[in-house]
Amino acid sequence: MMNWETIVDLLLGIGLSAAAGFRVFVPFLVLSIAAVIGHIDLPTQFDWIETNQALIVLAAASLLEVVGYYIPWFDHLLDVIATPSAVVAGTLVTALATSGMNPLLQWTLAIIAGGGTAGLTRGMNNFLRFLSTSISLGLTNPVFATIELVLAIGLAILAITLPVATGVLVIVLLFTLLRKGRQFIAAAQTAPNSSTTEASTPTPPPSPDSAPSPLP
Repeated sequence: MMNWETIVDLLLGIGLSAAAGFRVFVPFLVLSIAAVIGHIDLPTQFDWIETNQALIVLAAASLLEVVGYYIPWFDHLLDVIATPSAVVAGTLVTALATSGMNPLLQWTLAIIAGGGTAGLTRGMNNFLRFLSTSISLGLTNPVFATIELVLAIGLAILAITLPVATGVLVIVLLFTLLRKGRQFIAAAQTAPNSSTTEASTPTPPPSPDSAPSPLP
């Protein structure tokens, strides 16, 4: 049975997974910084993330990822790579946050909750980026990339400082966006069918009774 501490750890993992959906390395960097300064105590098997070497490597990887999204067309290549990478990152960061659980439960929740959250966030992000590129021909992509970066950093920091509130907020937003997305897809599928039905319905000829009467 899950106790309150376990639920908090899981919500922490969900918040960090959502951040991974925007930028893969940012939540690991924020987690490493928090561990190095002593804000969070990681299990012994994850002591490597508390080292200065890991902090430098994660900072360099985050910088390369951030800069890559400001290079025209290269950002789309990063999207292709980042989608499976985000799922893996979300799974790992949730497993890291819930390391006190039974291993079977830990990795099951990490794959479903962590990987699922990161995958959904990344998928919705890719869809919005596709719309942005289609409408503006890529001119607004740097602005979109900046918003993604701010959301990744903000979510990662909030997840560590306010894990319960951040995790619940992420869950509510994802369910809301999924419901709105399903409604949008259903409306888009219904519109062509209804217009086709109206076009294929023949107009009945006027009845003799409805013909105008001759003038006297």
